Amino acid sequence: MNNPLTSKQQAMVDMWERHIAAEFEMKSIDATMDTMVEHPFVNHVPVMTGGAGAEGVRDFYRTHFLTGHPPDTKITPIARTVGEDRLVDELIHKFTHSIEMPWILPGVAPTGRHVEVAVVVVVQFEDGKIAGERIYWDQASVLAQIGLLDADKLPIAGIEASHKVVDHSSHPSNTLIHRAHRKQ
Repeated sequence: MNNPLTSKQQAMVDMWERHIAAEFEMKSIDATMDTMVEHPFVNHVPVMTGGAGAEGVRDFYRTHFLTGHPPDTKITPIARTVGEDRLVDELIHKFTHSIEMPWILPGVAPTGRHVEVAVVVVVQFEDGKIAGERIYWDQASVLAQIGLLDADKLPIAGIEASHKVVDHSSHPSNTLIHRAHRKQ
């Protein structure tokens, strides 16, 4: 059963969509910051990149984020949950690691490898604007896909993890468990 969004929830969705467009389409610091409260935060949890406060977030966007997306970057929405003061997006982030990407791969030179990773974004709102973002992804999967970790030797998944998010039947479950038992 689909419950329609309240007007407040729809306003949050609209503000979030405006924020995403400012980041990924317009690549505008000012348009991005206009969607946020006076003292926002951004926290990319796996690598602790982001910023706190207007200047910290603005500097992060200007220096590391808005310019840190390869031309083939694509974001595919999977699911969205909207609460009273939070919105949670589950998505697939795809790109070719053709440029430096300090926001997700700090200190790693471009590898030219394709990456697909499931991402969860928790967006917190205050007074109709974005107060903060906590973004989660499987960094081990990203590192395996660019060749810095060996998924055959570690209990981690590569691109197949994001494929299984899109289609739960695309890959069998428990592959890593079975692989570990075979090695014993």
